Amino acid sequence: MQGIVHFLPHAAIALSALTVLAACGSHGPLSEASSATRDVTLRFAGEVGEQPFACGQVFGPVGRTGATVTPSDFRFFVSELRLLTTDGHEVPVQLAQDGVWQHADVALIDFEDGSGSCRNGTRGVNTVVRGRVPAGDYRGVRFTLGVPFALNHGDPTVATAPLNGTSMFWNWQGGYKFLKFDAAVAAAKPVPEGATRFFSVHLGSTVCAGPSRTSPPQACQNPNRVSVELPDFDPQQHVVVADIGRVLAGADVTVNAPKTSAGCMSFPGDADCPPVMGALGLPYGGVPAPGPQQLFQRR
Repeated sequence: MQGIVHFLPHAAIALSALTVLAACGSHGPLSEASSATRDVTLRFAGEVGEQPFACGQVFGPVGRTGATVTPSDFRFFVSELRLLTTDGHEVPVQLAQDGVWQHADVALIDFEDGSGSCRNGTRGVNTVVRGRVPAGDYRGVRFTLGVPFALNHGDPTVATAPLNGTSMFWNWQGGYKFLKFDAAVAAAKPVPEGATRFFSVHLGSTVCAGPSRTSPPQACQNPNRVSVELPDFDPQQHVVVADIGRVLAGADVTVNAPKTSAGCMSFPGDADCPPVMGALGLPYGGVPAPGPQQLFQRR
């Protein structure tokens, strides 16, 4: 059957996995009944309009006016990774605690390499999420684009990597930027006054109430976490493609709403945000999401 992962238990692997997971301690040891486990790797690829992402590369046409863009950043957090069994049950993936790209239930995917137009980024690149699951048959994957509330509001300077990167952090109230895409823009034709040379998509929680600017909030009016499900997905065969061009398809990246940051920063009242947030499968400005998220697809 297409899209099925066959994981075969192995006693030696099971014993090793149980020892490692018990040592990590973040999720606790697996029960005796589920001690047979197997490594699983979820691969990601970044694209702009179905073209592989690369720092310094010019992409186009992008958006509804057919502009070209030169990206300078493309990163995002994923969390709550689960595989789906053949009968539709969710099985959480125990993430490897590498202290670099993965911590607790969160992983950072980073396509930029700090070169060329991405010189304000980092040299490290990460395109995979690694973990372990009980042996079994799986036919799909679910995950969240974003950082869980419990880890989203704190001090990144004392956090464990990858949550210690201040370039992916707004402030204690808003927390982390779940998705960060920045690009320089060149219009395909002359544009009216108000044109912009840059366009960004920064997704994060907004309208988060707290006692002070350096105190964690109790809740956020707009959590802005994106639920993703890819059915018929086999980690050994398929890749999760994140195509930011699909998110920008309905936006005019050549102009910027007056008195707002360039692009969409997720904050309320930004006229540049409705097509972007809608393509991410999120409600915005009191308008429900027009449909499921368009950023991620199976390939």
